[in-house]
Amino acid sequence: MAQLAGNDEIESLRIELAEIGRSMRLSLQQHTSSFRSISTVNSVRDDFDNETADQWATIERLPTFKKLRASLFDDHGGGNVNGKRVVDVTKLEPLERYMFIEKLIKHIEKDNLRLLQKLKKRIDRVGVELPTVEVRYKNLCVEAECEVVHGKPLPTLWNSLKSMIFVLSKMLGARPQKANIKIIKDVSGTIKTGRMTLLLGPPGCGKTTLLLALSGKLNQSLKSTGEISYNGYKLEDFVPQKTSAYISQYDLHIPEMTVRETLDFSACCQGVGYRAEIMKEVIRREKQEGIVPDPDLDTYMKAIAVQGLQQTVQTDYILKILGLDICADTIVGDVMRRGVSGGQKKRLTTGEMIVGPTKALFMDEISNGLDSSTTFQVVSCLQQLVHITDATALISLLQPAPETYNLFDDIILMAEGKIVYHGPRSLVLGFFEDCGFKCPERKGESDFLQEVTSKMDQQQYWYHTEQPYCYVSVDEFSRRFKECQIGRKLDEELLGPYDKSRRKDALSFSKYSLSKWKLFRACISREFLLMRRNSFVYVFKSTQLVIIASITMTVFLRSRIKIDAVHANYLFGSLFYGLVILLVDGFPELSMTVSRLAVFYKHRESHFYPAWAYAIPAAILKIPLSLLESFVWTAITYYVIGYSPEFGRFFRQFLLFFAVHLMSMSMFRFIASFLKTVAASTTVGGLANLFLLLFGGFIIPQPSMPAWLKWGFWVSPMTYGEIGISGNEFLAPRWQNVLSANMTIGRETLTSHGLNFDAYFYWISLLALFGFSILFNVGFAVALTFSKPATMSPVLISHEMLSQIQERKMLTAVEMLRRRPLVLQKWLYGLEKEQWFYLFNPLQ
Repeated sequence: MAQLAGNDEIESLRIELAEIGRSMRLSLQQHTSSFRSISTVNSVRDDFDNETADQWATIERLPTFKKLRASLFDDHGGGNVNGKRVVDVTKLEPLERYMFIEKLIKHIEKDNLRLLQKLKKRIDRVGVELPTVEVRYKNLCVEAECEVVHGKPLPTLWNSLKSMIFVLSKMLGARPQKANIKIIKDVSGTIKTGRMTLLLGPPGCGKTTLLLALSGKLNQSLKSTGEISYNGYKLEDFVPQKTSAYISQYDLHIPEMTVRETLDFSACCQGVGYRAEIMKEVIRREKQEGIVPDPDLDTYMKAIAVQGLQQTVQTDYILKILGLDICADTIVGDVMRRGVSGGQKKRLTTGEMIVGPTKALFMDEISNGLDSSTTFQVVSCLQQLVHITDATALISLLQPAPETYNLFDDIILMAEGKIVYHGPRSLVLGFFEDCGFKCPERKGESDFLQEVTSKMDQQQYWYHTEQPYCYVSVDEFSRRFKECQIGRKLDEELLGPYDKSRRKDALSFSKYSLSKWKLFRACISREFLLMRRNSFVYVFKSTQLVIIASITMTVFLRSRIKIDAVHANYLFGSLFYGLVILLVDGFPELSMTVSRLAVFYKHRESHFYPAWAYAIPAAILKIPLSLLESFVWTAITYYVIGYSPEFGRFFRQFLLFFAVHLMSMSMFRFIASFLKTVAASTTVGGLANLFLLLFGGFIIPQPSMPAWLKWGFWVSPMTYGEIGISGNEFLAPRWQNVLSANMTIGRETLTSHGLNFDAYFYWISLLALFGFSILFNVGFAVALTFSKPATMSPVLISHEMLSQIQERKMLTAVEMLRRRPLVLQKWLYGLEKEQWFYLFNPLQ
């Protein structure tokens, strides 16, 4: 009995402890900000209250499309969290998105890692695999065809004179001397998934060219040979520009847009990629297995899987992890506008590309302008993203700090266009020790790796003191790497086949992420935003036009107008002056278009949107501005100057001025897109104005033009403005008084200027002006589609530099003789001098 009593006491104590533990867990769940993941609906009701469980059951009953957008979100009623509510993740307010990200990520490094781990755990729990990208390149060579110049290609007076003589010689049929210079020399390797790869090398060794080649953005003027593949697919089999993200070392952004707007636009154009399909499959499997996810994690994953949104949770997330949330609503700025700092602009350049769904990241000098702590923070976040989501990253850094260097898994060391080492970071020092060079204890590994291949700095790391030091060239390092175990293993991986049936969903086979209509909406929204940001320019132009119109109407005051031939000429001059003012009013479109071209080319190369999606909004949204400018001029000057008082003629003059102004803005946009620089565009724009004025029919009447120049009269848009506006005025009833020569005053005035056309020519002129506007806008779109950026200049090399390259090749060949078989040595030694020159001379 005593034993039974003791057992009862133990059992009651165990039950009491279990009740205490259960009450403690319930108390903890009430004060925590997120719910724990559970495996069955019954366990959900243990953790959730009845209301929350009913809300989740409501979400489960929704159709698939609505279920992908519905989630449980904190109800901030009265400023406090009052349970959960069912929300559409596409309709979250900016403040709600901000508070949600602040809740998820308080400490950037720790909380971001925790969020990614939760995301990965949820996906793995239902057996869904994230898409991955493995990049391979075999025997990759990149050559540039250079034009050989004598002396240094500097803009001195003597060099300019020699260039002029050289151009004249080419016009006379002389062929320019050219040479093929190899930038990348027969490199091979693999960028593995889930591993951070650091690209090291001195400036000019070919790092940027390698990154551009691997991302599919290599300039077409460069000749590339070899094979590059993503998951076994060659670059021509898919769209590498959408599959990978190349982050340039140059910060190109629209200065009028804020940091948040820049990221939002980039996220909208890049789409969500595989996220939507992954989310749909995860929800389907969780429903089958009765799994209820963490509400906050579910909200985040659903919010980043909806494409076409102008503002997304993904933008707030990138702003947070890159430390840009403090300047999210600050304009980017430029040299003329105060904006974000250089370091923030550099982080924005990185965030603009990683905000998308791309799994392969190629980053070029992303640490320029950043301090070491900020660089460490950015690279640390990238490391978490790569390791947990199995992304692929190749990052070029010039001089990384030791703590940043230690975040990488693999190292690619380049020098003189060749790969010296490509393998694990932990084995790189051992490779160089085998070559006879050792890194000192207090020396940074990254600095040692870049100096050990330099002829000037190499000797200080030689540690075989018992042996005499002998310079080890880059070619020798590369040869030893291919012969070592790491190099042989790399070659074996490259020789092995790749199963193309796997991981195809990680590649992009469509050129753009959104439909044509959504891309057009995104571009027209951005163009409208930029017009609002530049409202000062348009207000200033309108004010300027009002002032000029007020002065003009006082010069041509109607009290001085009489119905005779002399005053008819005065009116004719005022009409021409109005055409000139509205023609010149479109000139500022030149500089505004040129200032945005660099960003457009960047977006075009990344396949954000097609050229027409940029050109059409730029043309359409300028129509109200042209209407306003032409109406302001016509309304102020028409009745004060004393034109024909009929309202129909007032309206027709306004319509013609509108067509001229629209044509002017379209013409200057086309000139800017074709010439791409402010200096060239301004010069050609001035010449275009001069051409229009000379051949417009007022300064030189059409009958007075030489026969071989009369074609200019009909191709000048100003001509049709003159025909339409003069006919509208001087064919009015008040100018029909007959002169002695049996000709009315209006006809006499028109005849004296060579513009004696019938009334219906007004409508022909109007259609011609609209036709010119359409033609210039089509030319604008075509120029944006096929033209190259203005920075693409011909590659020049001096004759002295070419001689040094040839001499270096000769010395390298002699060094190779020492390691070649005897038969090959005899063959090489048997070559004549001319044969040696032909063998190593790159001249064509």
